[in-house]
Amino acid sequence: MNRTMVTRQILATFGLLLAALALFELTNIDLLLQDRLFLEPAHRWLVDAKDPVWRFLLYDGPKGALVLMGIGLLISYIASFRSAKLRPHRRRLLVLLLAMSFVPLLIAGLKSYTNVYTPDQLARYSGDKPYVKVFESYPPDFHQTDRGRGFPAGHASGGFALMALYFFFRQKQHRLIGWLFGFGLGWAMGLYQMFKGAHFLSHTVVTMLGAWLIILIIYRLAGCEEDANKTELHSV
Repeated sequence: MNRTMVTRQILATFGLLLAALALFELTNIDLLLQDRLFLEPAHRWLVDAKDPVWRFLLYDGPKGALVLMGIGLLISYIASFRSAKLRPHRRRLLVLLLAMSFVPLLIAGLKSYTNVYTPDQLARYSGDKPYVKVFESYPPDFHQTDRGRGFPAGHASGGFALMALYFFFRQKQHRLIGWLFGFGLGWAMGLYQMFKGAHFLSHTVVTMLGAWLIILIIYRLAGCEEDANKTELHSV
């Protein structure tokens, strides 16, 4: 992907992010979907947050695997300064390492500023907090004792960070597979959070778009499109 294409991707993704924010702000899609995930008679969510199997498969397991992968990438990147085999992959290792570091970090940082509660904290779903969208204000009679940290979706951001695998591989087919792996893992982790009342749909959608935007910016700043151009020229 050359520099112009990357820039266009950044602008297009930013536009989609703004459109997504507007869509969820102006509609009640979040509530319409989340109402169907909450079993009203039993006052519980479709998936039990304490279920050990689901928690391992879609929460603790992926988090642990991502940490191990990050450590492996860091070791490989450091080794690339001394290894002739790894040296040609240094920039791509760096992009993937930075994506896995900065995507969750920046998404987590936004959570403290948006001040949005998770579904399971809301009075609508047996909690005690009012439902307020990202750009809305809390009711005057609501005395906030703790800030909400529900938006965007922090857990899914780790999975979506792996969409950066698109830039790790050289062949288009492998790039697509890598991107789909990150996309699929992010949504699996995000849907689990939705099914147990930890996030709305908008939280996951915005996280996905935000993650891809961050990845594109990292790739652009790392100058990897220059390597891509050289590879294309050599293949002609």
